[in-house]
Amino acid sequence: MDTLVYAAKNKNIDVLLHSSSGGMFSALTEDFIKEGNAVLCVHYNYENNDAEFHLVESLLERDRSRGSLYIQSKARDSWKAGIEWLENHKGKSLLFIGVGCQAAAFIRYAEMKGVKDQVIVVDMVCHGSPSPLVWRQYISSVIGKGKLSDVNFRDKKTGWSHSVGTAKIDGKEISIHPFRKLYSSRNILRPCCSRCPYTTIKRKSDLTLGDFWHIEMSLPEFKDEKGVSLVLIHTERGYDLFKNAQKYLDVIESNVNDCWQMNLEKPTEHANGRSDFWDDFQSKDLEYVINKYTKVTILHRIKRNANKIIRHLIPLSTIEV
Repeated sequence: MDTLVYAAKNKNIDVLLHSSSGGMFSALTEDFIKEGNAVLCVHYNYENNDAEFHLVESLLERDRSRGSLYIQSKARDSWKAGIEWLENHKGKSLLFIGVGCQAAAFIRYAEMKGVKDQVIVVDMVCHGSPSPLVWRQYISSVIGKGKLSDVNFRDKKTGWSHSVGTAKIDGKEISIHPFRKLYSSRNILRPCCSRCPYTTIKRKSDLTLGDFWHIEMSLPEFKDEKGVSLVLIHTERGYDLFKNAQKYLDVIESNVNDCWQMNLEKPTEHANGRSDFWDDFQSKDLEYVINKYTKVTILHRIKRNANKIIRHLIPLSTIEV
């Protein structure tokens, strides 16, 4: 089937505020879990400061996985556990949620295990995966001797389009926005991300989720600073999942031209000074690196915003995807 495009946002304001964009993850999984199915998704492990896949069978567990994590996630034994869960729950389904490369790998894994018909795969629009080393060093320096209890890479207290990074240490909220700025600088992204084959509209997943950036240009009446999700539906199975979740959503139909964003066309390019960054990271302290590589000049902001506007005016049908 041709890819269907929607903008969507959760009707539950509390869910919307605690989600990175429009609360689609909660909407898709609500009835799915209530019906006795399971979800394989990522949450933050506060014991080792890693992002890890885990198997979710309850809504309480599900809520731990709300929000974006700007760090590379690890599968460990969770994918095996997901397949074993399917083998022990005949007639039930497993919903896998990950970035494009993880989704492609899990599809292949499920095919090898003979359970692909029981699996629904959702992937996400991805900017790139950052170095785990940088995150570990950064958060260790921030925590000090305190106790980390919450990490929010997309805190929307200042609005969806102006979100900030926050964490709670010993119950006190602090900013982790410098790490967000390092991530945006592209210097800490893995080299393979610049060659990613999954930055396209056409995918093998059932459904793709992301932020509906630039919605103020295409669907201004639907813009909401509490967040709006982009939903790309690729298969009948993905459509059925989306249709079942619509009771929890406000939805408006869109198209592939109006939902354009860079990572639906091509991978994120390496930063020009990436090698310099890593030389400095290995020889200087973290504060020096952050100060040097997170400054955005006024000229850069003007060029970036101009490119967004110009690129939005070019029909996506003229782009190879």
